[in-house]
Amino acid sequence: MKKNILFIVNPVSGVGKQKKIENVIESKIDHSLIDYTIQYTERIHHGRELAQAAVEQGVYDAIVAVGGDGSVNDIAGALVGSDIALAIIPCGSGNGLARNLKIPLTPAHAIEVINHFKMAEIDTIDVNGHIVASIAGIGFDAHVARRMKLAKVRGLQAYAKIIVADYTTYKEHTYKLIIDGKEIERQAWFISFANSNQFGYNTTIAPMAQLDDGLIDICIVDRIPLLHLPLTAPLLYLNHFQLSQHVEYYKAHEVTVLNNKERWVNIDGEGESIGEELHFVNNRKNLKIIVG
Repeated sequence: MKKNILFIVNPVSGVGKQKKIENVIESKIDHSLIDYTIQYTERIHHGRELAQAAVEQGVYDAIVAVGGDGSVNDIAGALVGSDIALAIIPCGSGNGLARNLKIPLTPAHAIEVINHFKMAEIDTIDVNGHIVASIAGIGFDAHVARRMKLAKVRGLQAYAKIIVADYTTYKEHTYKLIIDGKEIERQAWFISFANSNQFGYNTTIAPMAQLDDGLIDICIVDRIPLLHLPLTAPLLYLNHFQLSQHVEYYKAHEVTVLNNKERWVNIDGEGESIGEELHFVNNRKNLKIIVG
């Protein structure tokens, strides 16, 4: 029996690989196995609205996010707990979840993965009612995501420009956290709450994170002096960031942040203002996904 798939395309995502996606889908999809429909987003979070409407229709076997991590997050948020699988054609700049899942970054090759329709189940993280498919962060991480939300240009160069501009002026904050019932207080530059191991751009902020282990990987990072950057930055690309002297690492089912005074959180690459008190909980294997 043929599969019925909906492609939801963010036409302004990332670096523009999605602009010729209709031709790529038509030429690469296995028409003997799959029927498909294409829809385009018209505004921020429109992808979630389209995906929720598709879930209510009950006619699709999978919904494909064609875009970056924010697009993936929007559609994943509509699919958690359903029988409809998420698929990804990565067309963003970071593509963190796709990289963790070893999904090809070339759209034509990503469609080949969809043709095989091999499904797995992965965890998601809920924070104050918002779904995190890959990674969330507070502190400098959220500050950069907030700045990027206002930027006219996306991509690694835009991120790097903001990081360089604000690196020395952004102040550490003291955070109170409850990690699986144990309260700690730490001064941190930023804190990551990871389901996936990826920040994106092949930088592994949480090298030991697994998408189906039922746990949140918490990476508490203090300010890294400029003199230490030549030694610390490569660890992000070598899967050993947790070994840095500036990193404290935990795994937990639930985490509460009591005083996120800036209120902003980086959720899968998008800055969101969701509250001073944050409650993160892992939802085990509640998202079906098509993998390589």
